Amino acid sequence: MLANYGFNATLTAKPGMGGRLVDLLLTGLNEGSPGASEHCVVYVVSRSASDTDVIHVTEGWTSEEDHHRTFAGEAAQAIVAQIAGMLAEEPEHTDYVPVLGKAAF
Repeated sequence: MLANYGFNATLTAKPGMGGRLVDLLLTGLNEGSPGASEHCVVYVVSRSASDTDVIHVTEGWTSEEDHHRTFAGEAAQAIVAQIAGMLAEEPEHTDYVPVLGKAAF
């Protein structure tokens, strides 16, 4: 499956909460969670090399509609609500249209 819609998000956790935020974001890969959806073809959580409280999330989806539909669901909304309480500031988002790439973990 190809990613036809994607985005990057930068999340800044409250001081010292970067590890907890990463752990929470990684639950997004659990069965029934948004990253486990058949429509999510890329889900990468990364930490800033210079600030462990700055987290980057890269997602690729089959379509923007599939992304929005999945995030309207109960599992995604539960994660989003928990994330909100850990943030020091509003997240930054950049939408994009994937062209080509490679990933190996």
